[in-house]
Amino acid sequence: MEKKLSKWGFNNGDLKEKSLFSIRSVLEMLMENLKEDDDNRSKIHLGRGDPSAIPCFRTSSAAEDAIYSAVKSAKFNGYAPAVGLYSTRRSIAEYLSHDLPHQLSPDDIFLAPGANQAIEVVMSVLARPGANILLSRPGYPFYEARAACSNLEVRHFDLLPEKGWEVDLESVEALVDDNTIAIVIINPGNPCGNVFTSEHLQEIAETAKKLGILVIADEVYSHLCFESSIAFAFQIAECLQDYLEYSANPATIVQGAVPHLLEKTSKDFFSNINNILKEAVEAFYTKVQEIPCLTCPYKPEGAMCVMIKLNLSFLEGINDDMEFCTKLAHEESVIILPGKTSSFFVAQEGICTHS
Repeated sequence: MEKKLSKWGFNNGDLKEKSLFSIRSVLEMLMENLKEDDDNRSKIHLGRGDPSAIPCFRTSSAAEDAIYSAVKSAKFNGYAPAVGLYSTRRSIAEYLSHDLPHQLSPDDIFLAPGANQAIEVVMSVLARPGANILLSRPGYPFYEARAACSNLEVRHFDLLPEKGWEVDLESVEALVDDNTIAIVIINPGNPCGNVFTSEHLQEIAETAKKLGILVIADEVYSHLCFESSIAFAFQIAECLQDYLEYSANPATIVQGAVPHLLEKTSKDFFSNINNILKEAVEAFYTKVQEIPCLTCPYKPEGAMCVMIKLNLSFLEGINDDMEFCTKLAHEESVIILPGKTSSFFVAQEGICTHS
């Protein structure tokens, strides 16, 4: 049977290996280890990067009203242009330009159904035979999987926990060759919860310019920055339009809601969320210091995740981070993610938990 499958090229070993430790596949495994419903303990799910189901992080009323109005208007029932509705791109350009030294044009904006789909588009546009791309370690695992799909070689540069998870720029320079197309910078960081300073961002930009490589800026959590560091302005690769002509488009109704959503969502909505996250981080960080087998190398400043070091010498019958997470789910009904899901293969000690 395997020979027949290999004939058609279905057995992509690299992609299969990446998907084995994807966040979704690991979450499914951990959920299977939760005890049955007759267990009276609450199930605490800290493994999701999307907390919208939690009441205190509910979607803003402005977003709900915007979607409702778009549906009721019946103006957005058909297909949108491949790059997105002009009115939507214009509102996004104006919104993003508030934090930039220059004015963005609607032509600078390309829409995708979601962040993962945007990653897919960028990877596909940049891919060429023999090319490689630089990804952080720890990092967001979807980049690994998409690189495998696009036949891009992945080269890992380290983030330095002792320096607030800054990029190890020396390792970046050592990795680059003539086939390196880009470096991915996630800020605020996922899964480390770090936020780069403006000085470090400038160093990254200067290094990329010197090496002649693109910077892919992933800023999904740009509004979740609750300390003094800076999340830099959104950038997007050019020359995407041709690919978008034959890829999936965002729902037209959602596009129709965006201008109203951007205009009506108050700053208080984001500041309230950041205050909740900051309180959670302070409580979490304090508690971790009291647990001998856990070490938090750097207190998070943004996003909603943190990397924790697990000292296995304090534990009996646990051999790695995956086993720790599995037993925690089964015995305490708490879901966190092992470091394996974040490309953190340096040791079996990394645990990513969403706070």
